[in-house]
Amino acid sequence: MKVSILGLCFFVMNMQWSYAQQNTTTPAEQKIIQISKEKWQWMADKDVDKLAVLFHDESKFVHMSGTWKKDEELEIIKTGSIWYKKAEIKDVAVEIVDNTAILWNRITLTAVVRGSDVVTEFTVTEVYKKHKKNWKLLALTFSSVRDTHQIAH
Repeated sequence: MKVSILGLCFFVMNMQWSYAQQNTTTPAEQKIIQISKEKWQWMADKDVDKLAVLFHDESKFVHMSGTWKKDEELEIIKTGSIWYKKAEIKDVAVEIVDNTAILWNRITLTAVVRGSDVVTEFTVTEVYKKHKKNWKLLALTFSSVRDTHQIAH
């Protein structure tokens, strides 16, 4: 009986230690992850008012078909030329250096592009810059990848 209780205690302590090792994101990193999740929802909802506040005035967006700036990205979202219906986030990593945050999302994107439904695997790189007290998206780049692609943490 003593052996099984001791074993159970060891098991519970080991599980707590493993969980603590996996959940090591800082509050600032968690904030960037939350902003990114909200951004995907705003893109799906075509909420260009919220996106206009998030996107830095000098931001750039790299897609499979081209690179453009904030105003064009907002127009594309507003008109539905690209409708980001759903971004299924499979993995995320974030690093913060000074006032710059880089986030990598491994996603399956369901979108409507030029009237056709498409599902594509991407690693999306997002660069955020702290401006006063708020984070602004400075760059967003879609990289088409295989479904087995993994982000190094």
